[in-house]
Amino acid sequence: MLEIALILTEYDEMYEEIAFRFIEHFVWITYAMDRMGDSHESMWDEQDGFFYDLIHFPNGDAMRLKIRSMVGLLPLCAATVFDNETVLSHPRILELVNLFKKRHPDVIQRIAAADDVKVGGYMGRRLLTVANKAKLLRILYYMLDENEFLSPYGIRSLSKYHHKHPFVFYLHGKEYKVEYLPAESNTGMFGGNSNWRGPIWMPVNGLIIRGLLQMYPFYGPDFKVECPTGSGKYVTLFEVAKEIGRRNASIFLRDTSGNRPVYGGSMKFQDDPHWKDYILYYEYFHGDNRAGLGASHQTGWTGLVARELDLFARLNREDLLRASKGVMAEITRQQVAGA
Repeated sequence: MLEIALILTEYDEMYEEIAFRFIEHFVWITYAMDRMGDSHESMWDEQDGFFYDLIHFPNGDAMRLKIRSMVGLLPLCAATVFDNETVLSHPRILELVNLFKKRHPDVIQRIAAADDVKVGGYMGRRLLTVANKAKLLRILYYMLDENEFLSPYGIRSLSKYHHKHPFVFYLHGKEYKVEYLPAESNTGMFGGNSNWRGPIWMPVNGLIIRGLLQMYPFYGPDFKVECPTGSGKYVTLFEVAKEIGRRNASIFLRDTSGNRPVYGGSMKFQDDPHWKDYILYYEYFHGDNRAGLGASHQTGWTGLVARELDLFARLNREDLLRASKGVMAEITRQQVAGA
């Protein structure tokens, strides 16, 4: 929304005020998530290196629910990069930001502690993000671990760690349990839907890919992370994003045996000449074997896989490093212009 507002400022200056409001909302939300020095009310767990859900009790107490879920990955998606030209071309926004700093110095001090953000990144770019470099590295350690989030087919919505280590919570003498469920739910809650309990869910994968592609032009080609965790192979954030996209696509492509994993053991769809080449976009996918689950015609969010294939066929890391004016926004403009 911030990037959209900045693009609209080219046509009407009034959108500078709206753009600042999105910055302001971002700051307050980030502050609420990570109140550094106040472990009692922070979603960020410094010892574990992960964001957790936080539950508040009527008496004012709070505790973290230590479940490694997509809750801890979504902060990677809240990232926007600006070049110096963009920053300097909006003096009204800078004026409002400086005014906010004067009014709320404690808030700014807590959320802007990352030196890598304050001094600028590759080619002098600026990064607006929830997770600074230190947090990014720790979150990616879990996300790129094949025993945790990284499935051969994309990012699981819940870490496989909870298969052997379910999270158990007691409230008023009643037990509540969260465990890794790669397929359907083991309860009737929410209609038995299990998107967030272990399967591969395309919306989250798409958001993570976008977040990584936003951060890559800031951190540049020399910043690399181990992918998969423990493999000894270090790659850029661009290559991490591309690898997740490749794994997502493998759900639908034929494997070495000639089958499409999305169809699992349904031989009608695997072999029948009238059906085998008509791809169904399921709601979510088995976290361990890729079989499609839930609604079979979820062409909305699962259709993101087509966008991923198109994006990485067009885009290379050099283009991404050179792009400006809101990196992904500029690439979108170029694609629309060339369509």
